[in-house]
Amino acid sequence: MAKERPVPAGFPRPLPGPGRPGGHGPGAGRFFGPVRKPENAKGTLLRLWAYLREQKRVLFAVFLLVAVSSALSLANPFLMGRAVDSFILRQDFQGLFRISLLMLGLYLLASFAVFLQNYFMTGVSLETVRNLRKDLFAKLQVLPVAFFDSRPHGEIMSRLTNDVDNVNNVLNTSVISVFSSMITLAGSVVMMVYLSPALTLASMVIIPLLFVFTRVITGYTREFFTRQQARLGDLNGFIEETISGQKVVKIFNREAACLRDFQRHNEALKKAGIRAQVFSGLIGPLMNLLNNLGLALVAVAGGVLVIKGSISVGVILSFINYTRFFTRPLNELANQINLIQSAIAGAERVFAVMDEEAESEEDLSPVQPEKIDGRIVFKNVSFGYKKDAPVLKDIDFSASPGQVIALVGPTGAGKTTIINLLARFYDPDQGEILLDGRELRRLKREKLRSALGIVLQDTYLFADTVRENIRYGRLGASDEEVEAAARIANAEQFILRLPQGYETVLAENGEDLSQGQKQLLAIARAVLADPRVLILDEATSNVDTRTESQIQKAMLALMKGRTSLVIAHRLSTIRNADQILVINNGQIIEGGKHQDLMARKGFYYDLYNSQFRGEVPLVSGIP
Repeated sequence: MAKERPVPAGFPRPLPGPGRPGGHGPGAGRFFGPVRKPENAKGTLLRLWAYLREQKRVLFAVFLLVAVSSALSLANPFLMGRAVDSFILRQDFQGLFRISLLMLGLYLLASFAVFLQNYFMTGVSLETVRNLRKDLFAKLQVLPVAFFDSRPHGEIMSRLTNDVDNVNNVLNTSVISVFSSMITLAGSVVMMVYLSPALTLASMVIIPLLFVFTRVITGYTREFFTRQQARLGDLNGFIEETISGQKVVKIFNREAACLRDFQRHNEALKKAGIRAQVFSGLIGPLMNLLNNLGLALVAVAGGVLVIKGSISVGVILSFINYTRFFTRPLNELANQINLIQSAIAGAERVFAVMDEEAESEEDLSPVQPEKIDGRIVFKNVSFGYKKDAPVLKDIDFSASPGQVIALVGPTGAGKTTIINLLARFYDPDQGEILLDGRELRRLKREKLRSALGIVLQDTYLFADTVRENIRYGRLGASDEEVEAAARIANAEQFILRLPQGYETVLAENGEDLSQGQKQLLAIARAVLADPRVLILDEATSNVDTRTESQIQKAMLALMKGRTSLVIAHRLSTIRNADQILVINNGQIIEGGKHQDLMARKGFYYDLYNSQFRGEVPLVSGIP
């Protein structure tokens, strides 16, 4: 039920072809999955640092502020102990007032430093992620079509959204948290040793238990959260698929069945969520238990030392606070590690796309001719989307400027693959393709594709005005030229009946238009582009007979003087083609004009007559 990835009509794009990998399954629009561990954390961090380095001055200021706020926070427990020993026990209220003001000032300064570090780090993270997302999107524009054909589109979207967002979240929160925790941890140990080495040893007894229990519980919680995320992905995928296919659901009265399936997915998510939340909920109480046990050991040992006169009450008070300062960073580091791992893995996935080989550069000193006449030659071309599964075998034909070449044959014969090769979405494995006597790899891709006008069976429209959707064929066109193109395509009649005419804003993908109306706009877009080579891939398959007749007249005017390759929808529409190429199993088995092919009484003859005898057709799309 999932919808095909939308691609603008009239813009060079991959055409659906047999044998190509691709597609995407339920829930492709968004990725949910377990926490991923990076394969090359060091290399990924170095590449992230290359982005962060652009703001190294601000980043240095952030780390300086983190150090200042941590140091100010570490000073207060020491001052608190001094307040007890020097002022409270001696009943020096003036001294107590002064040290209280000092502590208040330090708290205020620490809070202000925290505000500043968060403020600056937010800017650093958003700027970094902006640049990362910009580079990733720019890379997607230059990747070959094969990259998109071989990967689920939702997974690619996940790298541009979820993975980049993970990096943003970690940069915005975890970086500061980890750095602050490390400073606090080191500072606490130093102060604890300074105050009392004996109490420091006593407090360290609890650390091994802390690590053991945390490791055991987090192992279970990671497993249960992985299951929870998987069930969440299943549920979201089911919802997306059901909403996309609501018409099919209603036509076949599957509402009740869909509800049962939804309840099954929802119940599985609930059970997985309960287990994950229960086990994760154990971490807090267990940490508190161990922390309190450590405090109890410190209190007992400190009490003994006070009785012996080795240390003062104020030192014990300071030490207990530093003990809390010591255990809190450990907890924070344990909580952040999964987030950081997931973010690094996400960045690794982003960089993996950036490392993909871009669409190959033109070979043989590419040229950009001022004019393209439209002479096409295929010389012994063979090609397969997979090396061991050839789709085309020794294709050999030519088209003179202005000729109409029709491609017919069974589904999967390789008709659309010929168009893919002509547009250089792929390069042939063997042979060569010439345009005006130049091998395609000697032409700038921009020049080549600007000479092509493609009208497909499936049309994509933007959520914009009708005028701008037509203008997509040539962005510099005037309003008068847009309207003239609509008239040539016989689209103006229905456009003027829309609420705001040419200024009517369409729904996403033109869902508020009929298939025929969408097709007329796509044809108008191609008319406006004024290409030298016109490619019609079952361009009238979604319109009724009357509309098809109007479009055929427009197409005849549009094809005049242009080289046209037509993948036939109805064989009756291509009887006047200059050449009809019959393709079967990736080979041209017949070729010639309609009358000649009918006279031979071969494959084309049987194919043509099958449509008028009401037999099951062999050609894709023939009703």
